[in-house]
Amino acid sequence: MVVSACAELHSVKYGKAIHGLSSKLGIFNGNSAIGSSFVYMYSKCGEMDDAHVVFDEILVRDVVAWTALVIGYVQNGESEKGLVCFRDMHRIGRDNGERPNCRTFEGALQACGNLGAVLEGRCLHGLAIKTGIFQCAQAVESSLLFMYCRCGTPEEAYISFCEVSDRDLTSWTSIISVYAKKGCVRECIVLFSEMQASGVHPDEIVLSCMLLGFGNSMRISEGKAFHGYIIRASYELDQSVCNALLSMYCKFGLFDHGEKLFGGVCERNMESWNIIVDGYGRIGLETKCIELFREMQYIGVECDFSSLVTVINSCSQLGATQLGMSLHCYVIKKLAVVDISVWNSLLNMYGKCGKFAFAWSLFSRTRRDTMTWNTLISVYNQIGHFSEALSLFDKMISENAKPDSITFRNLLSACSNLASLENGERIHSYIKKEKFELNLSLATALVDMYAKCGQLERSREVFNLMKERDVIAWNVMISGYGMHGDVQSAIEIFGQMEESNVHPSEVTFLVLLAACAHAGLIKEGKYLFHRMQFYGLSPMLKHYACMVDLLGRSGDLQEAESLVLSMPIPPDSGIWGTLLSACHMHNDVEMGIRIGKQAIDSDPKNDGYYVLLSNMYWSMGKWEEAEQVRGLMKENRVKKNAGWSVT
Repeated sequence: MVVSACAELHSVKYGKAIHGLSSKLGIFNGNSAIGSSFVYMYSKCGEMDDAHVVFDEILVRDVVAWTALVIGYVQNGESEKGLVCFRDMHRIGRDNGERPNCRTFEGALQACGNLGAVLEGRCLHGLAIKTGIFQCAQAVESSLLFMYCRCGTPEEAYISFCEVSDRDLTSWTSIISVYAKKGCVRECIVLFSEMQASGVHPDEIVLSCMLLGFGNSMRISEGKAFHGYIIRASYELDQSVCNALLSMYCKFGLFDHGEKLFGGVCERNMESWNIIVDGYGRIGLETKCIELFREMQYIGVECDFSSLVTVINSCSQLGATQLGMSLHCYVIKKLAVVDISVWNSLLNMYGKCGKFAFAWSLFSRTRRDTMTWNTLISVYNQIGHFSEALSLFDKMISENAKPDSITFRNLLSACSNLASLENGERIHSYIKKEKFELNLSLATALVDMYAKCGQLERSREVFNLMKERDVIAWNVMISGYGMHGDVQSAIEIFGQMEESNVHPSEVTFLVLLAACAHAGLIKEGKYLFHRMQFYGLSPMLKHYACMVDLLGRSGDLQEAESLVLSMPIPPDSGIWGTLLSACHMHNDVEMGIRIGKQAIDSDPKNDGYYVLLSNMYWSMGKWEEAEQVRGLMKENRVKKNAGWSVT
C-alpha cells in the first residue's frame, strides 16, 4: 500500500528507500505481490530499467507482475518492448496457467495502436476472442477500437465501434477521427448525426475532428456549412476549434477567411501562428509564408518543427540561400532538440540552391533516416550527378539503412537518365530479393527505366504485371514506344487505355502526337488531335506545335497555316518557327516570307529566323529585301551563331 502511494506521488526517492527496507527485513524475497508493487512504482516514476530488474527478481510471476511491466513499458513510450513482454507472458504462461487478463490486453492493444502495428493488433483481437476476454470486458472493446483507429483502418475500426456496448464521448470521438484523417467526410457527417441522436453532446475535440475531415476531403462548401452550423448551434469557439477552423480554411486556400479568424475571432497563440505559416507555404505563397514567420519571430512566438520545415522549403523554392542559411543558424542557436525532418529540409534546401558542399557537410554530420538518404540522392539527380546518386545507394546499404519505394524511384530515375541497364537491373534484382511491394509508382518507374534503356519487351512485361495502372503508368508505356519510333504499338496501348476506362491526360495526347509527327502519320495524328475534344481536353501550345510539325513535314503547308491562324491561344515563336522550317524544307518561298515576318516579330532575338528569311529573299532575287533583313538583324543587335564542323 505504501509503495503504491509512492507510485501515485511519483516519489521514486521514498520508493527506493522502502525497497531497501523491504530487502533488509527480508519481506520481499521474490514475493510476487510486493514485487508487482515495486514494478508498478518504478514504471510510474519512469524508471523502467529498475522496474525490469525487480521483475527479474520475482521468483513466481503472476499476471499482476506481467501486466505491471507491459503497461509500464507502454506508458513510458516503449511500446515495442511492451509487446515483446506480452508475447513472452503468453508463451511462458501457457505452461504454468498464467493467462493475460483484461488489463494486460488493454496495454498490449495500446502498444499496437502507438506503433501502428495493425497485424499484431489483429492477432491480439483473435486471441482475445479465443480466450473469452473479449466477451466479458468493455475495456477491451474500447481498447480494440482505439487500436484500429490509431492504425488508420476505418473499416475494422467501425466494426469494433459497433461492438462497443456503452458508447461514450471518447468512443464517438475515436471513430469520427479515423474517418476524418482519411478525408471520408460523408461517414463523419453520418456518425456525427448518430452521436447527437444517441444523446451524446459533442465537445470541442469532436468539432475539431469534423473540421479536420472537411479540410482533408477538400469539401469547401460542406466545410463552410459546418462552420455555420457551429455558430448557429452556439458552440463555444474555444482555441482548439478556432485552430481547426483556421487549418481547414488554409487547406482550402481560402486565406481571406483564415485571416479573419486569425486576425479577429480567435486568439493568436503558438499553434495558430504555426498553422497559418505552414498553410501559406504549402499552397505555394512562399513570400507571404516567410513574411509571417519573420513577424512571428519578432513578437517572440515559438515555431514548431512543421512550420520551420515549411519556411525552409519556401526558401528552397525562392532560391533564397542567405535566408535559408540564417534559418540554419536559428536552428543551431535556438533549438536544443531538432527533429530530423528539419535537417532533411535544410539538406534539400542547400542541394536545390546549388550549395552542394553545405549539403554534403550537413549530411555527414547529422543523424540519418531513410528520408535523409532519399533527399541527398534526389539532390544528386537534380544537379545531374546520376552516377553519384547510384554510388550513394551502395553506401546506404553498407550502413544498414533501409531503402523505401522513394529511394528506388530516385535510383531508377538516375538509371533512366544514364540509360544504364546494368544498374537498373541490379536495383530491380534488389527489390525482388528483399521482397519489396511493387506499388504503382515503383512499377511505373521500372517501366520507364527499361523503356529508356531500350528494353521495350521487359518494360512491357513489368507493365503487364501491374495490378493497377493510373494515367501516368499508361503515359510512360506510350512514351516508351513513341521515343523508339514504334508508333503503332503506342497507338495500340492508347486503345487499351481507353478500354480500361482510364481518362487520358494532355500529356497522353502530346506523346502520341509527337510520335505521329516523327513517323509522318497524318491520318492518325489528325484523329488523335480531334479525339482530345471527346475527353473535354483543350489543346495547348505544344499540341498545336506537334500538329503544325506533322502537317509541315508532310507538305500540307496551307492546312498548317490555317490551323495556326485558327488557334484560340496566341501562337508562340516555336510554332511560327516550326512552320517557317517547313516552308524552307518544301521551298515555298512566298509563304516562307510571310511566316518569317511573324516568326521574327514573335522572337526578335532568334538569329535563325533572320537567316532563313534573308535566304528566301536571296533565292527570289530580292536583294534589297534580303539586305533589309540583315539590317534589321543588326538593328536588333542579333548576332548569327557561328557554325563549326569536325573533320
